[in-house]
Amino acid sequence: MEPTTTWNGVLVGVYVLAAFSFVSLLFFPAPYGRHDKGKSGPQINTRLAWVLMESPASLVFAYFYFTGERPFEAVPVLLFLMWQLHYFHRSFVYPFQLVVREGTGTTLATALMGAAYCTANGYLNGSFTSTYGVHLNAEWVRDPRFIVGIAVFAYGYFLNKQSDAILRNLRQPGETGYKIPHGGGYRWVSSPNYLGELLTWVGFAIASWSPAGLSFAVMTAANLGPRALSNHKWYRKQFADYPTDRKAIIPFVL
Repeated sequence: MEPTTTWNGVLVGVYVLAAFSFVSLLFFPAPYGRHDKGKSGPQINTRLAWVLMESPASLVFAYFYFTGERPFEAVPVLLFLMWQLHYFHRSFVYPFQLVVREGTGTTLATALMGAAYCTANGYLNGSFTSTYGVHLNAEWVRDPRFIVGIAVFAYGYFLNKQSDAILRNLRQPGETGYKIPHGGGYRWVSSPNYLGELLTWVGFAIASWSPAGLSFAVMTAANLGPRALSNHKWYRKQFADYPTDRKAIIPFVL
């Protein structure tokens, strides 16, 4: 079955949004965490913001997946589990693991924009995985692209979760300041959590071999690349003893 005009239109829209986001974030860091100057409009509870932003990717994907044509075939099921392994956790577990500084919040506009994109992303990937990806049949499990994609996804997922854990454990109870993270991927880059997330979705795109997966990988790079550069610049300005050999997001390169 060929993708519909609506599906193709949303796909093109994601690429346009990725280009806009990349250029914008190079000049104006996303207003969250250390980059939030409190001048970006109303704010809401940070944990609520994460649920609002991320849950559409989990729930909308599930809706279009289970209302599709092949939700119980082996390869679509594996891709569904890969997607939900990340997004169910990111939507309904990770927000409640966050160490949130008292008196801080997340800009409502940021949460709403994130929710809008995650809705489009869940629609594109859920419907492709279950309906439009006709090549995702029983033979696909032996395809090198599927095997390599799963391996890249698994490493990215591990790196992302390991890096998040290091950040969560930086502060002792009652501490509120920033510290230099060490260990794991922080040996090489300032934002290994971002690198891990990027590898996760590059892996998913390869395993699914889909234009929807590719659009997500491109969007992830367009958002996290500039954010990693901003974080790296902030760390180097904030800490005089920041490791000089540490790159922003790609070891030895960037």
